This record gives sequence, structure tokens and C-alpha cells, in this order.
Amino acid sequence: MKVLIVEDDPLHRSYLHEAVNAALPECDTVIEAENGTVGEKLAREHKSAHIVMDLQMASRNGIEAARTIWKERPETRILFWSNYSDEAYVRGVSRIVPDGAAYGYVLKSASDERLKLALRSIFIESQCVIDREVRGLQQKSLGQTNGFNDSEYEILVDIALGLTDRAIARRRGLSLRSVQNRLQQLYDKLDVYQAASDDNDDGRFNLRARAITIAFLRKLLNYSALERAEAELQEWLDGK
Repeated sequence: MKVLIVEDDPLHRSYLHEAVNAALPECDTVIEAENGTVGEKLAREHKSAHIVMDLQMASRNGIEAARTIWKERPETRILFWSNYSDEAYVRGVSRIVPDGAAYGYVLKSASDERLKLALRSIFIESQCVIDREVRGLQQKSLGQTNGFNDSEYEILVDIALGLTDRAIARRRGLSLRSVQNRLQQLYDKLDVYQAASDDNDDGRFNLRARAITIAFLRKLLNYSALERAEAELQEWLDGK
């Protein structure tokens, strides 16, 4: 068995190397990459390797690297090892996982035993392993406990990109009324409100701008999520 570690922090790479050796006596080769770009290259050279992937790296983040790797080899098993439990990261991963792929998402704050269990569960038993804290955010992602369903989240991203209601309707194949209804649902779930106006004030907030601000504060959006979304938007515009 081969395991590829993709992590930009040398100390973290060393820790993961030791964890892999301790958890997986079946592993005879551990390969290390210092960023996502090198990780993609080594994944092509070692096609049978399972992968432990950091998410936030200076050169080519983990989500983009995993997207490329899975596109070329969808059966690859990947354990994401991250500092971040933000919903933006959780959604970023869940959107790119191929059907049937075994993967995991474990926080760097997890215990040594939890990490070793995840390594064996994913790489040996082909089971998916998601940290408890992250799993709670996934449940919100599915629309539970006042969270966002996928359609609502797409519209949240679209307004963050600056698209008008009509442009969102065209891009998502929705009626204008459907877009407007979902915007109202977003505002309700984000507790965005228009303050009562008086004679000298037409309202204190621009609702769209306020929604995006709250989404960033609640970690529903982040730079990486919008960077990916901007690239997808350009692909859509180019294909029109």
C-alpha cells in the first residue's frame, strides 16, 4: 500500500507520516508533497496511492487538488485533515466527492487515536469518516436545523458574485419568482431584516450586502469558496 501525504507544514507532514506508519502496517511506501500542485503530480505518478490532504495550502489548496485527482481517478480514497470546520469548507468538499468514493474529513484537533481510526476505516475498510463537529454542519447543509439546502446556498453564492435576480434565474434554470422567493428564505434564515424606514431613511441595509456579510461572519462563505465559484461562473459565461 502507498500513502501520499499532501501538507505544506513540515511538522504536520512529519506527524502524519508517523501516524500513517502506526495506523497502517500494511503501508510500505509513504510519499510527501508540500502543496496541492506537487500532490497532483505525485498522485499521477503513484496511481494506487491513498491520500491524506490538507485543505488550506499556499500553492493550490486541497479542494482544487482533490477535484483534479478525483476527475482523473475517481476511486481514489482521500482523507482531508483540516483546521477548519467552516460550512464553506464542508460544502466545498461534499460538492466534489465522486459517487461511491470513500473519503473522510478529520479536524487537526482530533486525537491521535481518532486520526488512526480514520486512516484504517477509509484506506482499509473503504468507509467514510466525518468528524462529529463537521457532521453537524453537513446536516445543516442538507437543510436541517434551519440550515440551507443546496439551491438556497447556490443563490447565496450567486449574490456574493454580484449576479442580478434575472441572471441567477437564467444560470440556475429557475423562474424569476422562484429566485426571489429563495432570496426571502435566505434573508429569513440569516436573520437579515430591513429596519423600519422613517421620513428621512429608506432603510438601513442593502439586504443582499447584509446577507453576504452575515454569511461570512457565520463562516458559510470564505475566500476559497468564492474563488471556486468565480471560476465556475466564468466557465458558465464562456459557455453561453
